[in-house]
Amino acid sequence: MKQFTTTLLAALLCVTSLAATGPVTSIKGRLRLPDDTPINTTLVTLNDGTLSTYTQPDGSFVFHTVGPGVHVLNAHSHIHHFSQVKIQLLADAMDAPKCIEYVYPGSPKQAVPHPLLLTAHAKYEYFEKRQGFSLLSILKNPMLLMMMVSVGVMVMMPKMMEGLDDDQKEQMKRQMEMQQDPSKMLSQIWTDISGSGEEENTAMEHRKASSKAGAKTARRTKRD
Repeated sequence: MKQFTTTLLAALLCVTSLAATGPVTSIKGRLRLPDDTPINTTLVTLNDGTLSTYTQPDGSFVFHTVGPGVHVLNAHSHIHHFSQVKIQLLADAMDAPKCIEYVYPGSPKQAVPHPLLLTAHAKYEYFEKRQGFSLLSILKNPMLLMMMVSVGVMVMMPKMMEGLDDDQKEQMKRQMEMQQDPSKMLSQIWTDISGSGEEENTAMEHRKASSKAGAKTARRTKRD
């Protein structure tokens, strides 16, 4: 009697556990490369790692005892990019899962059959190719451009000075000296603000006019 009771309780526990577990099925698939070369062992997960497995040497994988619901399958490869697949399992149609493929999150969806066959879309590039020597890249260097401008100014400055008269040369010389000496520059700015600079400029214009008048008188004397 005791043995019969024990057997009956064990059977009831099995039935209860099966009823609590519900229907389950297996999800199968395979990873492949476009050129069908062997693929390295790759981690494949369901629902961000709730279930996980690794691919076999031929790229195949299997998830056992998967319950009804919507599951997200990802292939975690450090070399190749595979699509993400959403799998819908209905309790009354566990043998016919509905699979939707996303090349990347947010991309247009595409229905795919089960068992899954996922082909790598691209290969990850972690390093940039080293660029070779280029004369154009040297010319784009800001330091080189500044040097070229400085050399051009040094070459053109004597030619620009040739077209100036003595007063303009003297004024430019004073400006260059003031740029080298900040105190002189500040004093010149104060002179311009106070108005004494205008008197100096007026005197310079008078000297320039008198020198021109003297030159004209000398020319008339020579003609006479």
